[in-house]
Amino acid sequence: MADFDRFDENTNSQHNRRSEDDVRRFRELLRNGGKDINNPEALEEIIQFYFEHEKFEDALTYAERLVSFQPYNADAWQRKGMILNNLFRYADALICFDKAVSLNPVDAEIYINRGITLDNLNRDTESLASFEKALELEPTNADAIFNKAVTLEKLEKYEEAERLFRLVLDIDPENPEVWYELGYCYDYMDRPEESIHAYEEQLDRDPYNANAWYNRGIVQNRIGKYQQAIESYEYALAIKEDFPAAWYNMGNAFANLSKLPDAVRCFKAAIELEPKDVSIWHNLGNAYEELNNYLEALNCYSRAIEIDMTHHESYFGRGCCYDALGQTRLAEKEFRKATDLRTDYAEYWYALGDAQYNLAQLEDCLVSYKRVTEIEPHNADIWFDYGDTLFEVNRYEDALQALQHAIDLKQDYAEARFSLARVFLSMKRFREAASEFATAFRLMPELRKDFEQAYPALTKDRQFIRLLHS
Repeated sequence: MADFDRFDENTNSQHNRRSEDDVRRFRELLRNGGKDINNPEALEEIIQFYFEHEKFEDALTYAERLVSFQPYNADAWQRKGMILNNLFRYADALICFDKAVSLNPVDAEIYINRGITLDNLNRDTESLASFEKALELEPTNADAIFNKAVTLEKLEKYEEAERLFRLVLDIDPENPEVWYELGYCYDYMDRPEESIHAYEEQLDRDPYNANAWYNRGIVQNRIGKYQQAIESYEYALAIKEDFPAAWYNMGNAFANLSKLPDAVRCFKAAIELEPKDVSIWHNLGNAYEELNNYLEALNCYSRAIEIDMTHHESYFGRGCCYDALGQTRLAEKEFRKATDLRTDYAEYWYALGDAQYNLAQLEDCLVSYKRVTEIEPHNADIWFDYGDTLFEVNRYEDALQALQHAIDLKQDYAEARFSLARVFLSMKRFREAASEFATAFRLMPELRKDFEQAYPALTKDRQFIRLLHS
């Protein structure tokens, strides 16, 4: 990896002196508003100066003057198109590039810039055709190959894009932008190690690229390399401190490492920069909740909901906090709001059912548990809770089916077998009850105490004891 701390002060000071000299010279040229500048070469130099300093409105003023002096100059129209493209006036830019093409139909550069503008207009098929035209004129033009690959990447044709990016590297192996795009491609192709390598190659050539450090961190975080991800985010923030996504994702990485105070610090820094970001408020709430600071967590979840009244995750978060604080009725209301917003989230229905159970709302609880079984039919635990609750409301046949379903999914489910035995006992099916109790005790010996507490009379019943050991 390149030495991140190196900085060439001499080069920087020379660049500053050149800029100051340019500024003094152009001030002279532009005196009286530059109205007297009619020399095309002077106009081109002024346009280039403003373009390089990203003063595109000023550049456009003089580009329009240049076009008026040289209406049949393809380069003049192309310059104007490039400026308009940078002003996000893509439709106007395309008109300029089409004019340039009509004046010089064998200039590959015009087709490349035209293709970029078409890409910005989301006219992808036409964009690719423009790049293809450039490649017909210059088959090894690295810019044409690169930009075609970028459009293919946008269309999620990652394998085609990768092949073209590799062609560019054959022509220009030190191009940092290509390595950056390859990192992006490999990430979406689920080739994380190659993605990280590509970003590192890019950073070797351009160590001050905050986005590359950030993207490297994203991939590292995805494959569980949380500490390395944090280091990547720290580099990104060293370059660009006002980078809310880096603060946010560094907070997530700290949370994954259970370093919750650090996660809180990062989320707070992100909120300073993006105070209306729902996800940041929600994840800050998660961190506080895991720290058992439920009041702060409630405040964060509420802030998220103020920003987005449909943020179901934060209603669920508030419900969990109220439940932890023993405010079950408030928890039930929040879980209900979450299920109203997302009817397909089993976790929400399960929590709602648990709250309703604790409020002795058993019929409502059964409705919620039944919904979970429909969403997650292979979840043995919900079938156990559903069956156990059915037993409590004396729906024995339904309880038997639900508990048997739990056992079918998980043969060594001792608690489910214990509950099944209780159902058989209530139905006076003693032999089956004894068999299930015996299996439950073998799987979980401590259940014998529950049996003795629930059925003290049976512990003295010789006939039942004999069944239990038969």
